[in-house]
Amino acid sequence: MRQFVYDTEILERFPAISGGFIVGNGLKNGTSTAEVCRLYLDEQRAVLERIGTTPLSEIPTLAGWRAAFRAFGVDPTGYRSAAEALLRRLTKKGDIPSINTIVDLCNLISIRYGLPVAAVDTRLVSLPISVRFARGDEEFVNLNQSEADHPASGEVIFTDENDVVIARRWCWRQSEESAARKETTDVLITIEAQNEGGSDLVMSAVNDLQMLLSAHVGGEYLSFFLP
Repeated sequence: MRQFVYDTEILERFPAISGGFIVGNGLKNGTSTAEVCRLYLDEQRAVLERIGTTPLSEIPTLAGWRAAFRAFGVDPTGYRSAAEALLRRLTKKGDIPSINTIVDLCNLISIRYGLPVAAVDTRLVSLPISVRFARGDEEFVNLNQSEADHPASGEVIFTDENDVVIARRWCWRQSEESAARKETTDVLITIEAQNEGGSDLVMSAVNDLQMLLSAHVGGEYLSFFLP
């Protein structure tokens, strides 16, 4: 069974999309160890030094996502891709706080490559996940909230087999039920690019993340790439 699919219309409208995916089972997540925290902080320092005074809008990976957001009618300065939101936090605040091991390692790779990385806890999700345009009547529960709202018609969303919205505005915000928690054991991780040369970056990012996860949370992994 394919665990993740792009709707045909998405592929037609966004021909630059490159996606890499990791399916992980039997992970032992929890509070990040001192070693993971050190790796994460070292990466944050290295990324800050590499970016320097470069505006985030001029980083090719982030510019690619800004263009994609505009293409489905979303202002990318009002709703930033997950990767840009992380890097914006890092450049303005100087650090990104630890959440848990899986999320920290995903964020480490996200800032390293400037690509959105999402870890979906598959316990409450009915695979496969589909990327498609919203009708507008679907329900979405935002992270750390309990009340559902609806995506805008034409917005790009992730949905599961039961039409539950897992992510809004493509890679802007994940749902409450799909977020990776300390008790998460099984995940589907997505890494996506919208820029020229993105497929090579995605492949490198998947390889880096899979090695980090295997070393720090154990488990068994399968990776694949689309389209």
